Amino acid sequence: MWGNRIENFTRHWRWWVFLFWIVSAAGLVMIRWNAIHWFTLSDTDDNLRMAQVRALLDGQDWFDLRQYKLNPPFGADIHWSRLVDLPIAGLKLLFMPIFGGKTAETIAVAVAPMLPMLAAMLAMAGVVRRLVDPKAFILGAVLLLCAQSARGMWIPLRLDHHGWQLALLSIVLLGLVDRKAARGGAIAGIATAASLTIGLEMLLYLALAGAMTGLMWVRNEAQARRLAVYGASLAGGSAIGFLLFASYANRVPVCDALSPVWLSVMVAAGALAFLLSVSRLRSGWTRLIAAGGAGLLLAVFYVYFWPDCVGRLERATPELQELWLSRVREAMPLYAHGWKTIVAGLSLPLAGLAGYATMLWRCRRDETRLIPWVAAAALALLAACLLLWQTRAGPAAQLLAVPGAAALIWLLLPWILSRTNPVVRVLGATVLLLIFSGIGPQYVASRIPDAKPGARSGQVAEANGKCPTLASLRPVALQPAGIVLTHVDLGPRLITVTHHKAIAGPYHRNGDDIIAVMRAFRGSAENARQTIKRRHIDYVLICPNLSETTVYRSQAPNGFYVQLVRGQVPTWLDPVELPKNSPYRMWRVKR
Repeated sequence: MWGNRIENFTRHWRWWVFLFWIVSAAGLVMIRWNAIHWFTLSDTDDNLRMAQVRALLDGQDWFDLRQYKLNPPFGADIHWSRLVDLPIAGLKLLFMPIFGGKTAETIAVAVAPMLPMLAAMLAMAGVVRRLVDPKAFILGAVLLLCAQSARGMWIPLRLDHHGWQLALLSIVLLGLVDRKAARGGAIAGIATAASLTIGLEMLLYLALAGAMTGLMWVRNEAQARRLAVYGASLAGGSAIGFLLFASYANRVPVCDALSPVWLSVMVAAGALAFLLSVSRLRSGWTRLIAAGGAGLLLAVFYVYFWPDCVGRLERATPELQELWLSRVREAMPLYAHGWKTIVAGLSLPLAGLAGYATMLWRCRRDETRLIPWVAAAALALLAACLLLWQTRAGPAAQLLAVPGAAALIWLLLPWILSRTNPVVRVLGATVLLLIFSGIGPQYVASRIPDAKPGARSGQVAEANGKCPTLASLRPVALQPAGIVLTHVDLGPRLITVTHHKAIAGPYHRNGDDIIAVMRAFRGSAENARQTIKRRHIDYVLICPNLSETTVYRSQAPNGFYVQLVRGQVPTWLDPVELPKNSPYRMWRVKR
C-alpha cells in the first residue's frame, strides 16, 4: 500500500510542487499582509518598477524606458526590460474591471513576485529528482523556501527583476542536468536568452553554464545535439529578446544590457557552439582544442569590437564610484558585513558544497551521474566564491546550493528513520532539515544578542522605517506638485507614491544626477542653490538620520545637509509646515 502511495506521489510531482507553492504563497501573503495593505514597497527598485508599469499602462511607448519623473524634463535612462513589467501589468489589467484600479494594483504587487517562485520550485524539484532521487523532488521546493536570501526575492511586493533571474537560473540548471540532450540544450539556451533579456546580473553563471555545455560535448561526442540546440536557442532567443524588449537606449552599444554588444556576442557564441557540434571531431583532445579555440575566438571578438565594455559593465566614473557605488551595501563582500549576516549568507551554501563534494565522490565511477553533478557543483562553487566579491551573490548561492543540500539530507535520512524510537526519528529528521537548510544556524545566531546599539544607530533605524511610509509621505504629497531635491534613495519612493518629481534614484546610468544630489547635500549652501536654480527645483526634502545621510554627516560635517539639520536654513528657503511627528523636514524654494 505504501509503495503505491509513494509511486503516485512521485508520478504526480508537479502537482505536489504546485500545491506546496499555493500553501507557501498563502503563508507569505499572510505574513506580509500589513505591508501589502500599506503598499510598503521598501526597496528602491520595487518602487521604480511600479512607476515604470504605471507609465506603461498610462501610454508610455513600449520601447521608451526613461523615467520622466526623475531628472525632469529629460528623464532618467533605466537599463531594465519590459519583460518583467508584463506579469505586473497583466495582473493589474486582469483584475481592474472587477475590483478597480487600486485593489487590482495591490493584487498585482502581491501575486506577481511569487510567480517566479513557482517556476523556481518546479525547476529545482526537477533538478533534485534527476540528480538525487525521483522521490526526493519535494526537497527542492522545501529548501528553496528555506533559503532566506532567495526567498526574499519572491515575497509579495518584491517587484524587482532579480526574482525572475533566479527562476531562470534554476531553469538553466534544469536544462544542464537533463539526460535528454536536445531538450536540455533547448531549455538551457532559451532560459539563458530570457535572463539576458531581463538583465546581465547572472552573466557569469550563464557563461559558466554555456562552458559546461561545451565541456559535456568535449567529454562525449554524443552530446553534440545538446550543444547544437543550445547554440541555436541561445542565438535565436537573444535575437528575439532584443527585437521585442530592447529599449531605444539599449539599441546603441551600451555595456550593461542586451544591446548590440551582447546580442552580437551571444549570436557569435551560439553560432560557434553549433559549428562545433557539427564538426564531427572524434578525438576528445581534438574537441577540447576546438572548444578552447572557439572560446578564445569569442573573447578576441568581444575585446576587439567592444573594447569599451572590458571591465566593469556599469562604466561608472571615479567620482560616482567614490561618492556612491563603493558605499552600496550589497556591492560589498560578505566578510565586510556583521557576523550574523555572514552566518545567514553561508549556512546553506556551505551545506550545499558539502553535499556536492559527497556526491562527486560517490559518483566518481559512474560518468552518467557524475557529469550532471559536476555541472551543478561548478555553478554552486562559482556563486559561493562570488560572495567574497559582492553580497548580492547570496540569493544565487543559496539557490544553487539546494541540490547539494538535498543530497546530504537524502543520504542521511534513511539512517535516522531506521531508528526504533519514534521520538528519535521525528527529532532527528527535524534537526537534519534545520541544519542543512541553513535555518538552524541562522536561528541560533539570531538568539545571540547583539551589542547594544548606540543612540545614532537607533535613530538611523527609526528614520529608515518611518520615512518611506505612506503616512509620512502623505503631507508631502499634499503640497502642490513640483521638483524635489531629496536623497538619492528616496527618489523612487517619492515619485511612486506622490505626484512630485525627483532628481535622482540609485541607478548607475544616471551618474550625473546622483553626483549632483551628493554635491548639493555635501557642499555649501551656495553650491546647493546653484544646483537648485540649474535644475528648476521647487522643494528641498530631507529625512534626518536616513542611512544615506550618515555619509553626508561623516564626510561633510559643515555641508548643506548638516546645516539644514542644525537649523541653519538659508533665506532663499521657506519652511513647509508638516505634522509635528513627521520624520521629514521640507522647504519651498523662493523664486
